[in-house]
Amino acid sequence: MKKTKQLLTSTFIAASLAVASANSYADGVKIGFVTTLTTPAGVIGEDMQNAANLALEHLGGKMADQDVELIFEDDGFKPEIGKQKTDKLVKKDKVDFVSGYIWSHVLMASAKSVLDAGKFLISANAGPSQMAGKGCDSNFFSTSWQNDQTPMAMGEVLNTQGVKSLYVMVPNYAAGKNMAAGVERTFKGEIVGKDMTKWGKDKQLDFSAELAKAKASGADGLFVFYPGSAGGAFIKQYQQAGLKDSLPLYTVFTVDSISLPKLQAADMQGVMGSKSTMFWGPDLDNAANIKFVSDFKAKHGKYPSFYAAQSYDSIMLIDSALRATGGKVDDEDALRAAMEKADFDSVRGDFTYGNNHMPVQNFYLREVVADADGNWTTQISETVYEAHQDPYAADCQL
Repeated sequence: MKKTKQLLTSTFIAASLAVASANSYADGVKIGFVTTLTTPAGVIGEDMQNAANLALEHLGGKMADQDVELIFEDDGFKPEIGKQKTDKLVKKDKVDFVSGYIWSHVLMASAKSVLDAGKFLISANAGPSQMAGKGCDSNFFSTSWQNDQTPMAMGEVLNTQGVKSLYVMVPNYAAGKNMAAGVERTFKGEIVGKDMTKWGKDKQLDFSAELAKAKASGADGLFVFYPGSAGGAFIKQYQQAGLKDSLPLYTVFTVDSISLPKLQAADMQGVMGSKSTMFWGPDLDNAANIKFVSDFKAKHGKYPSFYAAQSYDSIMLIDSALRATGGKVDDEDALRAAMEKADFDSVRGDFTYGNNHMPVQNFYLREVVADADGNWTTQISETVYEAHQDPYAADCQL
């Protein structure tokens, strides 16, 4: 009788544990995604949102046979709002992962909320040096780049193209400082002038004074970083100033698939032939990218931007981790180990992580061209870096 009672008790406990385990995953997987969906910068966030939704669609709405809830939050282009929305996702919505983040200052304001809660933070754009170096964290991953890398690649391009002097224009915030530092790190010529313009909700959009200074400097080239609406404003004023032939333009994160349709509609011919560097391009020839670009164009009538490519990969990274763990969202160590392997088909082709959880990847020189249908886009013309690791990785103790 006693033995039978023990058996029944053991069976009850085992059944209770099974029910508890099932209930743990009954609600499926929750992913929070913080981006900018209002203000003029909302066009970037919309591209990221569209790409994340497309990735989930390609996965059939499931990860490791579990339903996925993708919750988007608008940071309003403000660090304090980004943190509030991140806190909501972690504390109220109880998400398992948080991704997104366009802006470095928003990411830096929000990161602690996610990481202190033991959740995984996957940046789909911002790559501040702090998160790559001494401030790296075992639960922080990026599907983009470290901020300095793209301008570092541009510095190498400037050297090979014989540019001896450069004028630099960037906005005065974390990413802008990283962009200037990046190009200065590799450019071997002389920086003859640098302007760091006002950023934020009342960001500077009139660059006439700075362009006049750049022209008067006698520089061989002009390097700029102006994402979102500021980029369109800058390109328009650059053309109006008639600088294309006298002051060649070299950009990062300024001329892309978001800005080009508007620039083409306004017949801003000054942008044609301009050069930029990036880890990705819509013409990269791999199966994942071909499907991504084709389906995005069919759904939205335009090329995806690099913001979209990074966002798409962030969802696929999470899926790869859940597949590896059988959908166990509470097995932190196993999820981390799986994400470090990055076992998914990235739109960039080969994808590997460095010790600081920043991608080790190629960077390309791209040129603005018209495609076969006459649409303005970017085309890869050469590989600048192969398997490049950011310069802050050595400071990361992971």
